[in-house]
Amino acid sequence: MKLQSLVLAAATALTMTTAFAVPAGTWSVGVGIAHIEPDSKNGSLGDIGIDHIDPDVRPTITGEYFVADNVGVELLGALPFHHDMVLNLPDSSQVEARTQHLPPTLSLQYHFDGYNLPMNVKPFVGVGLNYTTFFKERIYLGNGNDLDIKDSWGAAGHVGVDFKINTTDAVRVDARYIDLEPDVKLNGEKIGKAEINPWVYGLSYVKSF
Repeated sequence: MKLQSLVLAAATALTMTTAFAVPAGTWSVGVGIAHIEPDSKNGSLGDIGIDHIDPDVRPTITGEYFVADNVGVELLGALPFHHDMVLNLPDSSQVEARTQHLPPTLSLQYHFDGYNLPMNVKPFVGVGLNYTTFFKERIYLGNGNDLDIKDSWGAAGHVGVDFKINTTDAVRVDARYIDLEPDVKLNGEKIGKAEINPWVYGLSYVKSF
């Protein structure tokens, strides 16, 4: 009787785990918003110090394909983020600058199921690669001065939780850390790296197919 009970309990647990799993071949698409918060310590560009880089909020879209049960490959896209910056000059004065960028990020993710979690709670973790391209850089230092922030590659970490509404729909809360330290040129001469290294906080609606 005890052996039968153990076999039945194990079979039930296995069935529950399989039921919660996201099967290989599943696609999901997420639409939401992201708040990007640059590091509060952004370093210096030679003799020019970075006082601060403002945060921004923009719409995002994600697509994820599950290559194995609970294992997905996700691509993050967004509308261009805008950042205003305040720079400290050697003479103790300040000057404003700004830029826009796109930060597509490719991540490999694992979605947890079972572990005595509520049926509608699905945490996940991921690690991946970010490519950020900068454009429309401006520095308000008088005519003839050209600011150039170079495109940057960096590692990215991702954690989040899906709160399932039903079998195909969920609300997602997530956070990413991006290693983002692009080279910066002023008038064609490299003056240092901008240590942006932002946290990106997201809220989105996710649908699986």
